[in-house]
Amino acid sequence: MSGPGAIGGAGGGVGDIIAMRQQLLERNRLLQELKQGGKADGAAPTAEPAGGGFADSLKGALDNVSATQNRASEMSAAYERGEVTDIAKVMLARQEAGLAFEATLQVRNKLLSAYQEIMRMGV
Repeated sequence: MSGPGAIGGAGGGVGDIIAMRQQLLERNRLLQELKQGGKADGAAPTAEPAGGGFADSLKGALDNVSATQNRASEMSAAYERGEVTDIAKVMLARQEAGLAFEATLQVRNKLLSAYQEIMRMGV
């Protein structure tokens, strides 16, 4: 299903989600080290990242997913009107939007699970 067209247009949204996932994994690793009393790097965990915070990364990823879904909707509507004749591009855009949504849903589920686990922790 993935072809040369998937690399050009979809790389931004999916790439951002993958980058966000890597950030989450890195932060999870740092939290695990702190929890286990591992290495203490000083102010590294409390310092604001140079590229913006977690909220900025999450907002950027959600904006990209929204843009991907809007583009897929526009392509579908254009195909229905007869303006776009390449069904493969339309279906690829729809699959891309679906995949981006599923990845976002999984990230949301992990964040919710982490939040619930933190709330269950004793002080």
